[in-house]
Amino acid sequence: MKKSSLFFVVVSGALFGFGLSYSSMIRPEVVLSFLRFQDLGLLMVLGSGVLVTLLAYKLAPMVMRKPVLENSFGKHPSELNRDTIVGSAIFGIGWGLAGVCPGPGIAGLGTGNWPLLIALAGIFAGAYVQGRWFGKA
Repeated sequence: MKKSSLFFVVVSGALFGFGLSYSSMIRPEVVLSFLRFQDLGLLMVLGSGVLVTLLAYKLAPMVMRKPVLENSFGKHPSELNRDTIVGSAIFGIGWGLAGVCPGPGIAGLGTGNWPLLIALAGIFAGAYVQGRWFGKA
């Protein structure tokens, strides 16, 4: 990875972590209250993330000849199939039980929320099992 790429990755990650922390998405109790429809404040956070991503993916190729650090815009193929639906359901169940998503879980460690390590261990164990036994070569 080029040094300039690494710089942008670190800055983007820090900005993302700050946003998650500022929005309180790093606190499992806040996430769980959102998932129980008791506090819908995180809906604004999720909606903002979707809007920024939509704009980046749709508008950036229209207004820029090429990305800042690459030679061309890449294609992101995706398809809705059984594996996507089952994986999404498993992820959603885990998120609902623990109130922890991978990004906010890692950002929460930066605030000293060490109990998140338990949830992150489960996330990484699940990713390992999926990749080891169910991943496509």
